[in-house]
Amino acid sequence: MFKSFEISDPRFEAEGLRTVTVKSPSLKGRGDISVWAPDGIPPSALVILLHGVYGSHWSWSKQGGAHRTAARMLAAHTAVPMALAMPSDGLRGDGSGYIRHENGIDFERWIVEDVPLAIHQALPQLAEGAPIFIAGLSMGGFGALRLGSKYSSKFSGISAHSSVTHLSQLNQFMEETIGGSESDPTNACSLSAICQAGSNLPPLRFDCGTSDPLLNHNRVLHDALTSKGVHHTYVEFAGGHEWSYWEKHLEDTLRFFSGLV
Repeated sequence: MFKSFEISDPRFEAEGLRTVTVKSPSLKGRGDISVWAPDGIPPSALVILLHGVYGSHWSWSKQGGAHRTAARMLAAHTAVPMALAMPSDGLRGDGSGYIRHENGIDFERWIVEDVPLAIHQALPQLAEGAPIFIAGLSMGGFGALRLGSKYSSKFSGISAHSSVTHLSQLNQFMEETIGGSESDPTNACSLSAICQAGSNLPPLRFDCGTSDPLLNHNRVLHDALTSKGVHHTYVEFAGGHEWSYWEKHLEDTLRFFSGLV
């Protein structure tokens, strides 16, 4: 699958975090993934965590302590053993949107196909056929909502925090614009992608902070899903568009996914 596959040396890793770099045919170049798995316990599932604009593969671990949250919840028996895959989005400008771009670089396929293959190569203890969940924050929330719905046969659950709900909302965060979404509304609109999944939609939850600038967009998505009879869970918590919020509420995501294993 990969022309090159580089993985960190265990002697220099810390807290169980590994780093993988692969040459991805989807990216037409190299992509990085931070990987974590519980020590000595075969993971029951894989969780793909997508970062937001400006971030990279290290964001969820080095800004949000995702691996520490997973380890703490496992020790407290509030989550099942799960491996975490934290990929870069492809590192295009301020953000890729996790979609296929007009130049043929397929950030969508990178997440949906390449990342799980790379993780199985990096973590042979992860069983083939183990359930895969997808989650993210902000731009990564948009990616989780859209990709989890579009590829519903691949994912066993979806969770999103402080989500961009339509690609156009990225304009307030990004210097560049993103093209390639005009021909198919499911490329730009999370609601369209979710509704297209129909009865095949995996279990879905999302949340947003009450001081978040994306709060109204999340409320609109919740209201639209409710009016269409799409089963989901939506929660609002105190907080803004910030790492303290995402670090805290990753627990809700891991607890939700654990209940689906």
